[in-house]
Amino acid sequence: MSAEGGRTRRELLAAVGASGAVALAGCSGSPGDRSGEPDATAADVRLIGHRGCADQYPENTVLAVEESAPHVDVVEVDVQRCGSGELVVFHDDQLNRLTDGAGTVSSTDWGTLRELTVLDSGEPIPLLSDLLAAVPPDTGVNVELKHEGMAADVLAAVEGVENEVLLSSFSADALRELRAESEDAALAPVFSDSTEERLSLARELGCEAVHPDHELVPGSDLVSTAHDDGFAVNAWTVDGAETAGELVEAGVDGLIVDRWDVLDG
Repeated sequence: MSAEGGRTRRELLAAVGASGAVALAGCSGSPGDRSGEPDATAADVRLIGHRGCADQYPENTVLAVEESAPHVDVVEVDVQRCGSGELVVFHDDQLNRLTDGAGTVSSTDWGTLRELTVLDSGEPIPLLSDLLAAVPPDTGVNVELKHEGMAADVLAAVEGVENEVLLSSFSADALRELRAESEDAALAPVFSDSTEERLSLARELGCEAVHPDHELVPGSDLVSTAHDDGFAVNAWTVDGAETAGELVEAGVDGLIVDRWDVLDG
């Protein structure tokens, strides 16, 4: 799919002062030999489409993935188990914000969920397998697990895809389950507080990256500490070019965004 009608990631990064070649390192990536120094430029930073760029497209849908993929390095989606056991791509516990349905995802069977559409867009709630099939092979995938108890099934779903895959979660138990099932899975804790605790968890599990709330980054040593430990830092959710510039200056490796054109200002 072309990027017609909007600037590409390369052009967007140029908007915050990038120069030289853009380094596309996949979805998990590595901070490289940076010795804790915040020396990245915008050209080194990955753009990660949060829920498939939720401010632009109906979130966590196949359409969102197809439309955002030309503009980002990685698409980020949420997964949870529905009432009949299938893995569905949906963020909220409750159905009512995003659909005309009621109740929780965990108590609703797939036969009911598949008939609902997201934000009156006509786009259905997808199975994780169907959404993964829609991601171009050269685009990374970040799957965020909304709860524990899915590790084996999530790993089975991503096993056959060509994409680079990063598995993240707020739940320490979900991450521990993933590590117990796979020594090789690329993992990342997501957090908005308890930075030291989450960095400790990342060390314990041999994670690839950490995903802090962007407000935790400026004025802290989070990035340098994470890089010293070998973790990439992907900050969420970046709401504008000014915030993006601060994070790039701080040395983050990825910007998790609701709009791929956020760098326009």
